[in-house]
Amino acid sequence: MIGCSHHDAAVEFREQISFTSEQVSAALSAFREKFPNGELVLLSTCNRTELYTSADDDGTLDRDAVIEFLADQHHLSADDVVEQMIYRSGSDAVEHLFTVAASLDSMVIGESQILSQVKQAYDLACQSGSAGPLTHAVFQAANRAAKRVQTETAIHRRRVSVPSVAVGEVVPEVFDSLVDKRVVLCGAGEMGEETLRYLQQAGANNIVVLNRSEERGRGLADAFGVQFGRWETLLDEVVQADLLIGTTAATDPILTRDQFAQLRSKRRDRVLLVLDLAVPRDFDPALDEFSNLYLYQIDDLQAACQRNRHEREKEWPKAQRIITDETQRFLAELNHRATGPVIKRLREHAQQIKQDELERLLPKLQSMGGDPAINKEIEKSLDRLVNKLLHPPLSSLKTDAAEGHRKGLVEALRELFHLSD
Repeated sequence: MIGCSHHDAAVEFREQISFTSEQVSAALSAFREKFPNGELVLLSTCNRTELYTSADDDGTLDRDAVIEFLADQHHLSADDVVEQMIYRSGSDAVEHLFTVAASLDSMVIGESQILSQVKQAYDLACQSGSAGPLTHAVFQAANRAAKRVQTETAIHRRRVSVPSVAVGEVVPEVFDSLVDKRVVLCGAGEMGEETLRYLQQAGANNIVVLNRSEERGRGLADAFGVQFGRWETLLDEVVQADLLIGTTAATDPILTRDQFAQLRSKRRDRVLLVLDLAVPRDFDPALDEFSNLYLYQIDDLQAACQRNRHEREKEWPKAQRIITDETQRFLAELNHRATGPVIKRLREHAQQIKQDELERLLPKLQSMGGDPAINKEIEKSLDRLVNKLLHPPLSSLKTDAAEGHRKGLVEALRELFHLSD
């Protein structure tokens, strides 16, 4: 793995080497053309760009080659790129991918989006033909590791951002579903955008965005396929609202107690949930005095976020143990697959020698009036001899495989016994 993330590179550099989905497809095609025997999966998100590669047989695809390839894609110099990249190989690269897929390396630990981004990167590599046997195996194993972390720990079920707590934990206390509920979102900044994303994930399908700047508000509404309303219609929208959310940068409340008192009768006592995510606050705290109006303010939500952060921290060691376990499991399977063909060929080689000797010996014994029972015993003895001779090298080979082929016994046996795959 060669790449960088929010942990180790400034946003300015990450922007320089990031890829759009179209650029990813073009880069994968270029990689296949330049390294026909190599494999590549390219993961590019707003917080990370990482290239997962396997070396080709002729040794041309090494760390420097990948750095140069990445630099060429963005018309940069390799020297400028290499200084800001992190390099991991072997088991470290495998463990890193599993950690990323499980959202343990994300800016917001436990966020669910990264696994789908990892899957998308792998799917694009499969479509382009740049994935291969090793990347197939490791990315499928990464999905398995991430699913285990999701199901065996509570790290993904603890929301830690204000919008995710507001939509994921507070809304269900008031409404069974947001389907067909009128949602009025005030503000089109970063907080508003994040909130809008969670609203749609929760099933909201009747959303209107209000913003003082029409250009920005309409742009956000269009990006998410929801309605845009002029700021002057706020009070009219409050009449229709089931869920009212404030994310503006206003210095004074956008809805006061007196304003709501005047329009309250038009609502016919319908329940109104008000989520105030803004600092300073968007809604008059006195709104909480009205029956059928439930006001949640930023302090309430931030306290819930803090509690959830503490709960996630408790789950971290368990999640890390799963990643370690899955990494070891994958490497053991990979090493076993590497030794399997050699073991098979060695056994076949030994059996062929045994068979050749039997075919030479048995006719001689028969010409001397040999007993078939004795012939059978000779064959059994040769089988035992072969098994005893093979046991030490095969046992050593399996141990070496479990330790990551540190001693190079696979290649040694191929060379010693002239074995071919």
